[in-house]
Amino acid sequence: MRRLLVRYGLAMTSVVLVAFLVPLGLLARSLAEQRALAEARQDAQSLAMFIGSTTDESRLRAELLAVNRDERTTTVFLPDGRVLGAPAPRTESVALAELGRALTARTSAGAEVLVPVSGPDGVAVVRTAVPQAQLTHGVAQAWLVLAVVGLVLLAGTAFAGDRIAARLSRSVRDLAGVAEKLGAGDLSARVTPSGPPEVASVGAVLNDLGDRVAGLLADERALVADLSHRLRTPITALELDVDSLADPAERERMAGHVTDLVAAVDTVIRTARQHERRTPPDCDAAAVVRDRARFWGVLAIDQSREMRVDVPPDAVPVGVDAGSLGAALDVLVDNVFQHTPPGTGFRLEVHRHGAEAVVAVSDEGPGLADATLTERGSSGVGSTGLGLDVARRTAERVGGHLEVGVPAGGRGARFVLILPEAGPAQA
Repeated sequence: MRRLLVRYGLAMTSVVLVAFLVPLGLLARSLAEQRALAEARQDAQSLAMFIGSTTDESRLRAELLAVNRDERTTTVFLPDGRVLGAPAPRTESVALAELGRALTARTSAGAEVLVPVSGPDGVAVVRTAVPQAQLTHGVAQAWLVLAVVGLVLLAGTAFAGDRIAARLSRSVRDLAGVAEKLGAGDLSARVTPSGPPEVASVGAVLNDLGDRVAGLLADERALVADLSHRLRTPITALELDVDSLADPAERERMAGHVTDLVAAVDTVIRTARQHERRTPPDCDAAAVVRDRARFWGVLAIDQSREMRVDVPPDAVPVGVDAGSLGAALDVLVDNVFQHTPPGTGFRLEVHRHGAEAVVAVSDEGPGLADATLTERGSSGVGSTGLGLDVARRTAERVGGHLEVGVPAGGRGARFVLILPEAGPAQA
């Protein structure tokens, strides 16, 4: 941006300089030519006056010697055909001047001024020749001065434009830096408005936007934490009900579920209280799928569902923490139990695809009527529509995505979490 502004300034200055300096250069050349011709005309007229006032040829020759001391040469063509002064041919211009007409004519060597003088013996012609060098005397120096002035103006424009552009680009860079920080989750980032009024107003608006986003996020965290705390009461009641179960095995199984629920609520509260964005640790996707398969396997047996687990024996590290991946996987498996009839089989699988890891849940149910059900708030069965959105956002937070399709057999639904692979899974 800085270089672009400087180039624009130089381009505009160059146009202005060409518009003014070229005419000035032509004017300097014209003035030099007019000055040389005026001096030549003065020489010719002074000698013509001398011829008209005397008939002494010796005095005329002496006057010619005095006039012909510089680069200009003066010649007198007498009526009897004699030529006094600098030798010169009798050209058509001289013949025209003998008719009584003063004139200035161009020649191959420069220019000539001719003045006729009438006398008793006829018309004499005084001719003063001006060489080309005298016609352009001082023009080169004038053009050099104009060129130097143009270069100085261009240099001044470049310097001033660079200073102005640096100030403007610095303000824009500050805005871009703060915008990047806000986009990365640093809601404390603020910019000091500077630069032109328009850029400064953008900085003020950006600061106000950061304040509003921080306020909205704080309100959302407070609401989530409040709702999570409200779940404590029904969870406590549920624990009391579990303790009253007579069957020890059933009591132990239900107590494990309640413990998982309490852990999930605690995780929500801790997440809501976190004000700093943190990078989630890596995890082994294969280990997470095995663990959640054991959890859902009990319910699958209870509903006569065939559950197949296709997980590689080695670790498949992904850039998302185990809790988030497990929660996203629970959402996808829970959809199978909620939206397919008992006895419908499903499959959990993990495999690598290039630099990405694929975590998929597929079932043999009726399938999805609308692929937009992955959008937040969309549901075709009266639910909140937040489940699949949770899975999608989990993948997108680490640069992945959620795909919805049909299994290879052409029946049912298939939900695929595409996650970027990370380094070795953390212990």
